[in-house]
Amino acid sequence: MNSPTPDRLVLPAPGKLNRLLHITGRRLDGYHELQTLFQFLDVGDHLTFERRDDSEVGLTPYLDDIPLEDNLVMKAARQLQAATGCTQGVNIHLDKRLPQGGGLGGGSSDAATTLLGLDALWGLGLGLERLAALGLTLGADVPVFVKGHAAWAEGIGERLTPVELDTPWFVVIHPGIAVSTPAVFGAAQLTRNTPPITMARALQGGATSWRNDCESTVRHLYPEVESVFDWLSGRAPSMLTGTGACVVASLESEAQADGLQAEASRHWLAFKARGLNRSPLHDVLAHDVLAS
Repeated sequence: MNSPTPDRLVLPAPGKLNRLLHITGRRLDGYHELQTLFQFLDVGDHLTFERRDDSEVGLTPYLDDIPLEDNLVMKAARQLQAATGCTQGVNIHLDKRLPQGGGLGGGSSDAATTLLGLDALWGLGLGLERLAALGLTLGADVPVFVKGHAAWAEGIGERLTPVELDTPWFVVIHPGIAVSTPAVFGAAQLTRNTPPITMARALQGGATSWRNDCESTVRHLYPEVESVFDWLSGRAPSMLTGTGACVVASLESEAQADGLQAEASRHWLAFKARGLNRSPLHDVLAHDVLAS
């Protein structure tokens, strides 16, 4: 027997890090072949879903720089209605906490939380694999948030193998600019020929050997990002996540993270976070809702 569906859900949409990001080639369709290690953060956005009596989808607040129909939360809800023929509606409130354009996957995570949240709210029972497939049409990073486990990813980031990574404390610093992903991937100097490696080799090498192939290009194109790396030099090991703009420093303890965050906050938006191998979204939602 199916359990009753809720009328209201409040769910997290965690951020992510690319602990490693290699670009191994460029496809004929213009997309790049990647190898990456995804890990979640214990910091992120939050979404509230409330059932409506009609089939409309409402979203608040309105984000000035993103037209409503281009918002990934709205797209995810519409996609789910179209795929299932569902005639139920919802009001969604997005509490945006992650900086936009920071490389933390906020939009993709919001979309994944919307798919999982509405699957539960509307009692659809699609399961993770189908929801992940729907998510892939919205963005290459959406499936890892849907599946909810740290992962080794290949292809354009959609071929996922669950992994267990170390879970250090991080300080995430946003330099206050927006980095253009198309500009980074279109840059002539971007490394596009890193030899593919196996997942086992990547994990064996450990965090001290991991790098982001986008980092040197972003540092060259955006002096504001370079200044963060300069400031962190000698303070903590650091790496760009995704195509930026956020720079992430790794710390051995929460006390060290507190200290570095306090220093960094004098100059930039900075917050501490813990790396997670399981998405907190999947800890909030009931296991039988998520089971495929």
